[in-house]
Amino acid sequence: MTIAVRPASVFADVRALVGPKSPGANVCWCLSYRISSKLNNELRGSARGDYVAELCRAEPPPGVLAYDGDEPVGWAAVAPRSDTSFARSRRIPHVDDLPVWSLWCIRVRPGHRKQGISHALIAGAIEFARAHCAPAIEAYPLDSGEDKVDMTMAYAGIRKNFERAGFTHVADTTSVLAGHPRVLMRLDLR
Repeated sequence: MTIAVRPASVFADVRALVGPKSPGANVCWCLSYRISSKLNNELRGSARGDYVAELCRAEPPPGVLAYDGDEPVGWAAVAPRSDTSFARSRRIPHVDDLPVWSLWCIRVRPGHRKQGISHALIAGAIEFARAHCAPAIEAYPLDSGEDKVDMTMAYAGIRKNFERAGFTHVADTTSVLAGHPRVLMRLDLR
């Protein structure tokens, strides 16, 4: 299997990875960290998908997609931290004023897991941020040690996967997800 990672500019492919099964549902689309909670609550049903379609047409697009041939099999949300709710977070600290990018969601389709796709997505997100002149990229993964993580909550990523990609632990956070603490990790791109 050869995995290619490309910018998430094809809305149908993004929908296949993060869109809800029911088009009218008020969930996911990977918007909760991307937009304000007020807007997140206002966007209902198909308006959520319409908003993501606009993001896919924008520059930069809202993240990267992993493909196995022509089939989209993975998603990673990556954007300037200043464009996300992490810019205002009280639980995930700012360690300096560097205009870093944030990588906060990794999703691999069922049936394609345990094949290295999350590693390819992290590498693709790094290159995407680098291509957009990001000085560094941050992630806020779970520090689960050797404990298993519920797959629904593993979207934040696992610390050891980011360490393998060269990220280093920069700070602890007060954020907890699925019973596991999240840590702030960073990779310098300069």
